[in-house]
Amino acid sequence: MTQHLSVTKPVRRINTLAMGTTLVAILVLTALLAPWLAPFDPNMQTITARLLPPSAQHWLGTDGFGRDLLSRVIYGARPTLVLVILILILTIPIGMLIGITAGYVGGWTERILMRVTDIAMSLPNLVIALALVSVLGPGLMNGALALALTSWPPFARQSRAETLALRRSDYLAAARMQGITGLRLMFGHILPLCMPGAVVRAALSLGGIILAAAGLGFLGMGVAPPTAEWGSMVAEGGKVIFDQWWVAAAPGMAILLASLAFNLTGDGLRDRLDTRNDNN
Repeated sequence: MTQHLSVTKPVRRINTLAMGTTLVAILVLTALLAPWLAPFDPNMQTITARLLPPSAQHWLGTDGFGRDLLSRVIYGARPTLVLVILILILTIPIGMLIGITAGYVGGWTERILMRVTDIAMSLPNLVIALALVSVLGPGLMNGALALALTSWPPFARQSRAETLALRRSDYLAAARMQGITGLRLMFGHILPLCMPGAVVRAALSLGGIILAAAGLGFLGMGVAPPTAEWGSMVAEGGKVIFDQWWVAAAPGMAILLASLAFNLTGDGLRDRLDTRNDNN
């Protein structure tokens, strides 16, 4: 029985990671090759072709303005991926800087930084993001900034916990004996050891970030129309969901697959990079 588990568990991890990375690669390629993959202009309106069901000409049907849904779903991957990249660029450095500083310095610095982190974690992310976007105005950059300002606390807490575990390790003791202290020790030795955990958390959080971004678009706080964006497309399809279900189902399925892709990737990376797993 033990031998059987030791063989099948790595296979499950590899398959999960392979499935996730394959779906992510398809998503990225779809966004990059959108002008060549989309059969129609995503913003071209044809009033005579309003709300057509899926057919050989329009594989996913058309929306209320006669626009091809397949083309809009393909182009909708672009703002979603740009938003994800912007959020990661803003979120990971902020969270890791706060967490490593709190764990390494300690004392009042740690207490103040962690209380700020606790306050930020206690606030509902989407509600705060909506409030910030309503102040800053709808748009891709403003949406990314709003979501980033509510997504950094988990990275800070994880980095602090890992820094506390490393602070008294033999590895850092040897570095101090060589005269390495301060910022050089924090960002030259502690930061690389905290990066695998941050990468895994980032991959696992991307599914929720995509759903939050779609929520902003659904409420009209995302990318300005007529730009194709999955959340706003679901909102538009919700008006006719009982009669023309495909208008909301097409972008909804895209959101589902994108979230699934990043969740599978994060799960596979967690199993692969988790140092507590004996099979790694």
